[in-house]
Amino acid sequence: MTRTHFEELKVYQLAETLADEIWNVVAKWEHFAKSTVGQQIVRSADGVGTCLAEGSGRGTAQDNRRFIGMARGSVRDEALVATSLKRKLLTKPQTDELKGIMDNLTPALNGYWRSVSQAAARSRAKTKSKL
Repeated sequence: MTRTHFEELKVYQLAETLADEIWNVVAKWEHFAKSTVGQQIVRSADGVGTCLAEGSGRGTAQDNRRFIGMARGSVRDEALVATSLKRKLLTKPQTDELKGIMDNLTPALNGYWRSVSQAAARSRAKTKSKL
């Protein structure tokens, strides 16, 4: 099986930036906050990169797109950021920074989805032309 090199994808690197930023903030919270909303927000952020890695390792563009869709769902989990701000677990500047990353990550994921779709279409067209 061919190595996928997902680590080189800019969208993956941006997803990892989001996950690292959230981790660094949540790591400083008190136990109760960490064990409730903290675990949820970390899992959600970590899930973006994990989905990208898993999708790129699948054998088909259809599977890859499905995992990109799951990644989009995880990054759009802004409710956790809003809840954290409301409960004074995040400051307004921290919230703005995280939302900025998420706002950049969403179109990057959409672009990656389109790129995978276009590559699959080119591959199908090439296969048909050989027949």
